[in-house]
Amino acid sequence: MAEKEGGLVKKGHEEGIKMAVSILEEFELPTGLLPLADVVEVGFVRSTGYMWLVQKKKIEHNFKMIKKLVSYDTEIYGFVEKKRIKKLKGVKAKELMLWPPVSEIIVDDPPTGKVHFKSLAGITKTFPVEAFAAGQ
Repeated sequence: MAEKEGGLVKKGHEEGIKMAVSILEEFELPTGLLPLADVVEVGFVRSTGYMWLVQKKKIEHNFKMIKKLVSYDTEIYGFVEKKRIKKLKGVKAKELMLWPPVSEIIVDDPPTGKVHFKSLAGITKTFPVEAFAAGQ
């Protein structure tokens, strides 16, 4: 895959999680956005912002504070920039009976304490940033 060319890659759960969290922190994104299990690989291409994560199996995580069920595929990827992830693939949030894919995540700048999730279907949902703190 051309997007991965020149990327820094970490293999294994512990190293992968460390790298994913450090990227989220560097780009001022909530560190609990990606509650992953059994991480196989995390990669990041600094020149383009392309980031990918591979985990052994698809997982669902319930963000208790906002009562939102989110599905994380075995492969998640997108482009990271300050306070934003765009062209996101592999993440879906349950809305009633549907699972629309989340295509973009934006944290307000200047900070208002809000994070916005956009889907390709044109749906935008806004939640408090603290709902996505590590461990939520």
